[in-house]
Amino acid sequence: MDHLQTFQVFPNIPEQLSFLEVLSRNLWWSWKQGAVELFRRIDPRLWEESKRNPIVFLTHISQARFEELAKDDSFLAHQERVKERFEKRACAAADWSECLSGKEGVIAYFSMEFGIHESLPLFAGGLGILSGDHLKASSNMALPLVGIGLLYRQGYFRQFLDQEGWQQEEYPEIDLYNLPIERARDHSGNEIHVSLTGPDGEIHAVLWMIRVGCIPLYLLDTNLAENSHKIREITSRLYAGDPEMRLAQEMLLGIGGIRALAAIGINPAICHMNEGHSAFSSLERLPQIMSKYNVDLKTALEIVPSTTVFTTHTPVNAGYDKFPADLVKPYLRPLQERLGATEDEILSWGQPPMEPDPNGSLSMFVLGLRMAQYCNGVSRLHGKVARRMWSHVWPKRTEDETPISHITNGVHFQSFLSNENTMLFERYLGPDWFMISQTSDNIKRIDEMYDEELWRAHEMNRSRLIGVCRKQMAEQYGRRNAPRSIMKEVESVLDHDILTVVFARRFTTYKRANLLLNDPERFEALLNSKTHPVQFIFAGKAHPKDHEGKELIKRLIEFSQRLNVRHRVVFLENYNMYIARHLVQGADVWLNTPRRPLEACGTSGMKAAINGVLNVSILDGWWDEAYSEDRGWRIGKGEEYADTNYQDSVESQALYNILENDVIPRFYERKKGSCPVSWVKMMKESMKMAMRGFCSLQMVSKYNEHFYIPAKKCLKSLLENDAGEAKNLAAQRERLCANWDSIRIEPPVREGDGPFRAGKAFRVNAIVHLGKLNPEEVAVQLFYGKLKAIDKLSESHTEEMSIKEDQRNGKHLYTCAITCNASGRYGFTARVIPLGDDRIKFTPGLITWAP
Repeated sequence: MDHLQTFQVFPNIPEQLSFLEVLSRNLWWSWKQGAVELFRRIDPRLWEESKRNPIVFLTHISQARFEELAKDDSFLAHQERVKERFEKRACAAADWSECLSGKEGVIAYFSMEFGIHESLPLFAGGLGILSGDHLKASSNMALPLVGIGLLYRQGYFRQFLDQEGWQQEEYPEIDLYNLPIERARDHSGNEIHVSLTGPDGEIHAVLWMIRVGCIPLYLLDTNLAENSHKIREITSRLYAGDPEMRLAQEMLLGIGGIRALAAIGINPAICHMNEGHSAFSSLERLPQIMSKYNVDLKTALEIVPSTTVFTTHTPVNAGYDKFPADLVKPYLRPLQERLGATEDEILSWGQPPMEPDPNGSLSMFVLGLRMAQYCNGVSRLHGKVARRMWSHVWPKRTEDETPISHITNGVHFQSFLSNENTMLFERYLGPDWFMISQTSDNIKRIDEMYDEELWRAHEMNRSRLIGVCRKQMAEQYGRRNAPRSIMKEVESVLDHDILTVVFARRFTTYKRANLLLNDPERFEALLNSKTHPVQFIFAGKAHPKDHEGKELIKRLIEFSQRLNVRHRVVFLENYNMYIARHLVQGADVWLNTPRRPLEACGTSGMKAAINGVLNVSILDGWWDEAYSEDRGWRIGKGEEYADTNYQDSVESQALYNILENDVIPRFYERKKGSCPVSWVKMMKESMKMAMRGFCSLQMVSKYNEHFYIPAKKCLKSLLENDAGEAKNLAAQRERLCANWDSIRIEPPVREGDGPFRAGKAFRVNAIVHLGKLNPEEVAVQLFYGKLKAIDKLSESHTEEMSIKEDQRNGKHLYTCAITCNASGRYGFTARVIPLGDDRIKFTPGLITWAP
């Protein structure tokens, strides 16, 4: 029917309960057990049927029930307790755009996806959950931070399997009226609209806002009447497979995101790019900085990177977006005049510095690196992998010196901790345990929990998980029109009292969900043990175009349908945050089997650990730094293999050995019917480990301490005296680049031929030709360490060399002393690098080695 006019009817909630409506429109409720229970107690059945979405839920509550609750003293008291904490923690009364508009030091956090709660399906997996946890922790800490993303009308796909176990996808439209979302507005109350020029004309977008505690999350939406159908589709689906559409999404996120913030009145001091998808944000920040502070492009190129953070989550080259020049240039042309740079020059910012190519691809990772002084991986091992992968961007630098650090991911405990464990934490650690979770006194109190008390709480979590699995399986088989006999069997699938192992993550080949299937007979024997049985729960999605990942799911389904194991192995369709919460709370063992070092971090194991679940994992990602034998098990010892078939064979056998010889016996080790004391002790160690090192508050605190605060100080310094320091840096960089090729260093010469003894010292001299540069502009360093090979050091050290003699015409004799701290075979050479901050020091190409 054409020309329908629409209107929305909201429930008539009594004044005494008006806070319920306020609470429903701030996602703060989603990580507060008291707030969740406030909604749930109104009607538990309806709460589940509404998929735990309070806006949908409240529209289905009868007026009679509202009137009844308005007179219920117990409910009103509960509401008052939640309201008091909400007003204290969530800044509910603040007008955020007013609060942050014009405020100094605002951090803009860009991400392609945000996973906050299953009722807001704007995420695909771990990256989105991490982004959501970053916002939640920032809200807990009251950081002046805003999130920037896209509003996907169909989100990420919903997964279901056909009769053969092959993954199918569907993309249901999201009903915006069922989301806690509102149009963002400027000071005058006008809606925020932005546009950018693309190859098919203007891309118009409207800005929405979602409240996440005291953090505003802004989302851009191109589903507008003034756009063509093709442009409206830009914000249709997360991670569109078409490169042209993917590029449009990333242009909108980066350039459109910065323009949207400017329209609100927010000029961020810092931009944090969570992955390279938002790297185009810097292309819009540059002209804004040029205009606001009246500086040229070279000066802006000192300011923007000095106030930008870039976090990478991908340990493989194929995971980074690259776009052909012919696709990118139509977006770059409108920026030429504002930047005072050609489209080829702008394109080169996204290419390795020594390899500019006007017809080459633009790498979002390289653009992110070029525009950010603060670059980090998301675990200790991933930082090392990233430095190795991208060392070619800084030619002649050693791999260890590649300026990519690491901050290990953390998880938002309140979002994933079970009700039972939350009550234990509040009882033993205090009501605000989550704000001081990593303090040593808090951690020690976990040991004070009674073993039986913790074990009974865990058994309740496992029992709830089994109930959820049975319900999910009934829905899955019902959708396939399974016969009544199968539906009857589904009602009793899994067992409440046996060891439960969970594998839940994205299905892709490197994560090796099929590792246990390398020996199906041994797997079957393990499942059907008469004395020590085990059951496995699998869940996860494969990317729609990842046929190998889909094949992994199909193989698992085929195995799980064997008559002897189908009551002990299940696959849960459409893995989401609701299923994930039950899995991390109710599992006994969390299994992770990636090919090292392809797991950047992997936060699901952290969520399991805080619930007392024990990890069995390859030493990859976070587990490489978290593992200890008193809190879980490792598969292998951190080996890396060239032959993946051999690796799978070796590590599948190692996994079986660990399960059969260590994990299963310890779980079933009971004395006189008591709880498994040794297992519970490991549960406590697992919880303490998670609290000590893998909390999102700790993670965001590290970003704040190591990146945000230094960047804010740097911005202030660069802008002082009419941006004098930034202008000086730009001039100095230009001078260094223009004259660096004239630097030459002669081979360093040691004084004395040895032999050298430990504890003794000797001097090394080197003649350096600086050309037109002055000694005050460079650092001459002796580079030395133990030999790994004839031309490679196993570990390196640097010693600053000082001028011993000025030999005129730019020629200088430098010297330093080396102390022989330990015996062994050593090597040394000398080099020249620029003096200055890290941005100057690590300028690609500005390094000269002795021959």
